[in-house]
Amino acid sequence: MKKLIFFWKELLSTFWFLPALIICFAVFLSMSLVSFDHSIIISQNGWIHFFLVNSSDSARSILSTISGAMIGVAGTVFSVTLVALTLASSQFGPRLIKNFMYVKLNQVVLGSYIATYLYCLLVLNSIKDSDGYAFVPSISILVAILATIANIVLLIIFIHRIAVSIQADRVISDISDFIANQLETLFPEKMGGEKVGEEKIDISAVVSAYQNKVSIKSPKSGYLQYISSGVLFDLVTKQDSMLKVYYRPGSYLVKDIEIAELLTHSKWEQEKIEMLLNQFIIGKTKTSQQDIEYSIHQMVEIASRALSPGINDPYTAIACIDNLTSTMSYLAQAKFPSKYRFDEEAKLRVIANTLDFEKVLDAAFNQIRQFSAGSTAVIIRLMEALAIIQKFTKTEDQKKAVIKHAKMVLFIGEQTVKEKNDLENIKEKAKIVLG
Repeated sequence: MKKLIFFWKELLSTFWFLPALIICFAVFLSMSLVSFDHSIIISQNGWIHFFLVNSSDSARSILSTISGAMIGVAGTVFSVTLVALTLASSQFGPRLIKNFMYVKLNQVVLGSYIATYLYCLLVLNSIKDSDGYAFVPSISILVAILATIANIVLLIIFIHRIAVSIQADRVISDISDFIANQLETLFPEKMGGEKVGEEKIDISAVVSAYQNKVSIKSPKSGYLQYISSGVLFDLVTKQDSMLKVYYRPGSYLVKDIEIAELLTHSKWEQEKIEMLLNQFIIGKTKTSQQDIEYSIHQMVEIASRALSPGINDPYTAIACIDNLTSTMSYLAQAKFPSKYRFDEEAKLRVIANTLDFEKVLDAAFNQIRQFSAGSTAVIIRLMEALAIIQKFTKTEDQKKAVIKHAKMVLFIGEQTVKEKNDLENIKEKAKIVLG
């Protein structure tokens, strides 16, 4: 089930799926309404007469005008979208293109215009005026007119959305919101399944209890995109075995590298091993579904580009630091999932490669700190961010990680900041963290 959810989310991130659904709906709607027009007789009296077309020439003219306009605007929408993607790629980084493709409005607008064009063509083809028989699908034409009005409103909304979406603050805010939602899914504050005192587990004794070892190797090169952990755990548990996983989602795998080791009491059938291997989804690109570092790297890339000499935009970098501060403050309170997974009988079944607070903190601030050399405002904000994060830390390991970064930020400030007062300001803020 989780694998299906993964593929469904990946499908929604494509630029063709939703438009294709809208186009299919337009085809179905055109056939349905034309059939409806065939089955009813419209009264020529009353106010409804003013909204319905009864002349075949007028019907053809209206539908031809609408279809021509829709395909023309669809080309314009496609061009505007490509321009926005080009700007986003050059200004914020190519990895952000997928974020723009996730925006449903862009997909709906493109699908809506093409669908209206196709709808008008199909309705136009149904008009008959020959051999004494005339058929004008009045209701279908009325729907085409209403769809055109809706598309005009949609175009205005689309242009506004594009203009807003390429602003740096909005891009950063959208990524931050996505990370926040992802954190609530991957790192809920309370998680079950961990064993108290797990640091005292004698792994060697557990491993020695199994007679057989099977090396699970990567079938191809690429990024580990997703691990169907539920199916994997159930499969290992039913076979009374244990699995050691060496990589986590986001890692790059080389073909035939050992990604896991299966410990068993009896020999597994090849079919079962293939089923286990199928729970590791490997692709050519990274995805954010199980990889929190991927989303954080998007924010870091924006900050790194902003700090490059060619752009020199410290305010964008500071905005990224502020949003990353919120992310790390949440993670400081979150309970990271244990790498040890036990079944209902308290038997160790899976040893996973998991993230910890320090690794995420490194991913969030290492590159920004390295690119911040000489940018006093960014160095000061980095130190302020670490002071805020420290207030939310709960464990000694978390506090040590924050202190490590504070020392590195202080060092780069001492090496690159020439103004005495600015350096004193950095040292003063460092005291809050270092004590």
